[in-house]
Amino acid sequence: MSPNEPLLFEILDEQEIFEVDTEEIRSLCETILDDAGIVSGRLGIVLVESDTIQQFNRDFLKHDCPTDVISFPIEERPGYLEAEVLANTQIAKERAGEFCWTPREELLLYVVHGVLHLVGFNDILPEDRSVMRQKEKEYLADIGIAVPELEYCDDWDDSLPDEDEEVS
Repeated sequence: MSPNEPLLFEILDEQEIFEVDTEEIRSLCETILDDAGIVSGRLGIVLVESDTIQQFNRDFLKHDCPTDVISFPIEERPGYLEAEVLANTQIAKERAGEFCWTPREELLLYVVHGVLHLVGFNDILPEDRSVMRQKEKEYLADIGIAVPELEYCDDWDDSLPDEDEEVS
C-alpha cells in the first residue's frame, strides 16, 4: 500500500460472546489515528475469544495464557500505519463486573489501549502508564463512557479471573 492511499479499517468479529457495534469501534480507532497524524495505511481489529488470543500470545509473545488485547505493528512510518489489534471479548465479559461497567465498555477500553500502543504510548513505566490511562479516559469520554476508578465493585463475582493474570 502506498503512503498516499487512504486509511483502511477492517474489523473482524470472530467471537460469539456478545454483540458488538463494529461501527463504534471503527469510529473510535479513526479518531485515535487521526489525532496521531496517521492518514494512510490499514488497521485490522479482530474480536476473538480467549482460546484464540492465547494462541497468538503463546506464538508471538511466548506467554501461554489468554490476555485482554494484543497489538501487532506491521509497518510504521510518519503518517502511515499498518497493524492488527486482537481484542478478547470473553475476558471483557468476565472482567466488566469487576469495575461495575458493561462488557461493551470493557472491550472498547481494550481496543483503545491496543491502538494507543500502536501510536506510541507505553505502559511499562509508571509515568508512561499514567499518561496512557489518561488518554484512554479521554477517548472513552468522547463517546460518553466514564472510566471507573480502579476499585472493585461491591458485588464483584469472586469467580472471575484473578488479579494476577497477565494482561496487557
